[in-house]
Amino acid sequence: MTNDLIADMLTRIRNASAARHESAEVRINNICERILNILKTEGFIDSFVVFKSGAARMAKIDLRYYKSEPVFSAMERVSKPGRRIYLPWKEIRPTRNNLGLSIFSTPKGVLSEKEAKFQHVGGEFICRVY
Repeated sequence: MTNDLIADMLTRIRNASAARHESAEVRINNICERILNILKTEGFIDSFVVFKSGAARMAKIDLRYYKSEPVFSAMERVSKPGRRIYLPWKEIRPTRNNLGLSIFSTPKGVLSEKEAKFQHVGGEFICRVY
């Protein structure tokens, strides 16, 4: 049992891609599902399917590789349960010269850095992928 499903999901994806697995199964909630949608839209994962396993919601994530290497080199949780980090929209900076992706939880939902800047809304800095 884990308290931080987002960190657990990111760690399982990172470990599965480092081991060159085709897919990973993770326990998710609504925020995790929205993060997976953003990762799929931005091209960091191929696809995912949500299913029920007993009382828990799970997702099977198909990982993406380019020339047998993972398309990302790092996935890190920025805002943690012990230390929340919030940014206003004016302080949101591009991740790795726009080669990476930052994900924010805002009043308008879970958004990527580009969408948050476009909608002029800041929020909790959830994670960074590059």
